[in-house]
Amino acid sequence: MHFTSERRLDEGILERGFTLGDIPGILWTPPSASAPVPVILMGQPGGIGMQRMYPRLAARARSCAAQGFAAVSIELPGAGDRPPVPGAEEARADLGRAIAAGERPGEDVVDRLILPLVEKAVPEWQTTLDEVLALPEIGDRVGISGGVIAIGTRLAAIESRIAAAGLFAGSYVPRRTMEEARQVTIPLHVLLQWDDEGNDRQTALDLFDAFGSTEKTLYANMGGHTGVPRFAGEDAARFFARHLSPSAGAARERPL
Repeated sequence: MHFTSERRLDEGILERGFTLGDIPGILWTPPSASAPVPVILMGQPGGIGMQRMYPRLAARARSCAAQGFAAVSIELPGAGDRPPVPGAEEARADLGRAIAAGERPGEDVVDRLILPLVEKAVPEWQTTLDEVLALPEIGDRVGISGGVIAIGTRLAAIESRIAAAGLFAGSYVPRRTMEEARQVTIPLHVLLQWDDEGNDRQTALDLFDAFGSTEKTLYANMGGHTGVPRFAGEDAARFFARHLSPSAGAARERPL
């Protein structure tokens, strides 16, 4: 990890740009703390890029910092200035045509769009986590928040260092993601916009049902993709506070 920029935001949050090989990213850490802090891996939608997503990412990072957490985000494969994922544009066009025609996209289309992205992004996130956890200011409690739900599902299924996941439901997912969801056992908070245009509600409900976690919450709100209410973010913040704060382990072990 090579830090390329550094600045302080108004709240005293330290924002550092970095590169990890050819992957750009940003790490936000809260004002000085007396002990290493938990970190949240902040996902983002595929194909948009960190430059366009920056205002939303920075707002989420500020929310993390208010809880005493660090946050990190990296550019997804095929986004920003990174090389395109082979076949992704064609698959995205096929998906768009099916949705515009009021048809359900075929499994082949979803697989071609999502699986190559997951195969590339998950190892990159794991390498990022290796580097971030090696920093003295970062503790060993890790959460993952948002982004492409197929990426979050695989990370939650295979990465033992992640203690809790807050996922954004709604996008089409491959059958393989449904199978991987059964391997997820960590606490989950899944956000669903009930009227999310262009996405499939039933797929989101089926995926939630498939998750193997014994502690999982589906948080559904009326409205479209961009209509997430502010209080939904506040509830997600409380979820991470329960599972990542220094007292989280003691609270789970305390007898009723």
